[in-house]
Amino acid sequence: MKKILLLFYCIIGNIVLLAQAPKKPNIITFIVDDMGWTDAFNPNYHTPNMAKLAKQGVKFNQAYATPVCTPTRTSFISGMNAAHHGVTNWTSPLKDKNSDAEDQQFSPSSWKINGLSPQIYTPYPQLLKQAGYFTIHVGKAHWGAAGTPQANPYNLGFQVNIAGHAAGHPQSYYGKDNYGNLPSKVTYQSVPDLEEYHGSDIFLTEALTLEAMKTLESPIQRKQPFYLNLAHYGVHTPIQPDARFFQKYLSAGLDSTEAKYASLVEGVDKSLGDIMAYLQEKKVAENTIILFMSDNGGLSLAPARGKKAHVQNLPLRAGKGSVYEGGIRIPMLVKWPGIAQANQVAEQYVMAEDLFPTILQMAKLTGTKPLQNIDGKSMVPYLKDTKLKDAERVLVWHYPNKWIDQDGPGINYKSAIRQGNFKLVYDLRTGQKELYDLSQDMEEKFDLAAKFPGQCQQLSQLLKSYLIQHQAPMPVDKKTGMVVEIR
Repeated sequence: MKKILLLFYCIIGNIVLLAQAPKKPNIITFIVDDMGWTDAFNPNYHTPNMAKLAKQGVKFNQAYATPVCTPTRTSFISGMNAAHHGVTNWTSPLKDKNSDAEDQQFSPSSWKINGLSPQIYTPYPQLLKQAGYFTIHVGKAHWGAAGTPQANPYNLGFQVNIAGHAAGHPQSYYGKDNYGNLPSKVTYQSVPDLEEYHGSDIFLTEALTLEAMKTLESPIQRKQPFYLNLAHYGVHTPIQPDARFFQKYLSAGLDSTEAKYASLVEGVDKSLGDIMAYLQEKKVAENTIILFMSDNGGLSLAPARGKKAHVQNLPLRAGKGSVYEGGIRIPMLVKWPGIAQANQVAEQYVMAEDLFPTILQMAKLTGTKPLQNIDGKSMVPYLKDTKLKDAERVLVWHYPNKWIDQDGPGINYKSAIRQGNFKLVYDLRTGQKELYDLSQDMEEKFDLAAKFPGQCQQLSQLLKSYLIQHQAPMPVDKKTGMVVEIR
């Protein structure tokens, strides 16, 4: 009888302990494609839900990604810097096809043209799944070429995948075009999995939002913690107008190109608002973390963004593809009810690879050991105290590639390094060094290399050591056959 009573009390005790154990938080990463640092709070765009999220959480004013998408997405999911994981350019959907443009001076570097295989690292969704999370991917994936394991989100730890594949942009945003899946017109850019909306007037951004909310029904009903990676194709090209919002921007006086872009931005803002309202309706908002960000700076090429190039991200210089601030600084907002400070701005500079350790700490998985060495640092301390700063931290951007067949400010064969307020931009073609004090000159107008040669040399040597340490891919000079070295 005593043994039975003892067993009874043990069972009751365990039930009480389980009831008292803190719930694991739900986590949502809301990723917008090609959204510039200024787009979230541009007075010409209607973005009330981004403003609402900023008031409910922390805005990181100096958050960074890589100049283009796949390297950032690989850094997100691996915790590694692009110079470390070796996926330094966007991956073609065609296997073994180098997406670098042809160059007269350089042969292509030995970067991982098919993406990073999950066999050599542990993606954080896999760790979340092992810890009991229901893991969902909706939208753009673009982690690797078709026919490779990394192209399929199921191989990266996701239990649900909707519309994620090898392509980096949609063939069409329009349901009437079947999102590119029309007979005889299907390409790698045709968005999969959304047959329910084919032939409809439902814009792609809306379709993905509806699908995301459907996938959340099951884990919420089961009271299972979930991780949702809602990765929109918007606002990437093609810049097609979202009819729900387009006309009001024309009526406000924006030219047609800018009005199209503004309608895409408002579309992802509506998606954010719909997701937030859904969480409230299901009574899980207070236990759900939302991390909002972009995967690189805003597109600034003409004619896609207008008649004049590289002015769309002002006051930041240049845009997507560039190692100047316009190409790498991104909007980032984090809401963590009860933990993150509300309506605050964190000035600490952070980087794409920080997402990995941040999410693991949020999910209380800090003791977990992935296969790879992590370069990122958790942002949790800055969510709890936005005044904290680490002025000694080093950030590196490495782009030993030719993104497009034209040169532009900070575009093609450039690297950069930041420590504290100083940022060095290094030209891999010429060895030219530029130095900027971002605390005084976020526009990168005033090159201080001649004024502070010691600081310039120190940062270039730090950059060199970092690239050597991680065996980063480097371009090869066609004339000499020699690999470029940082001087």
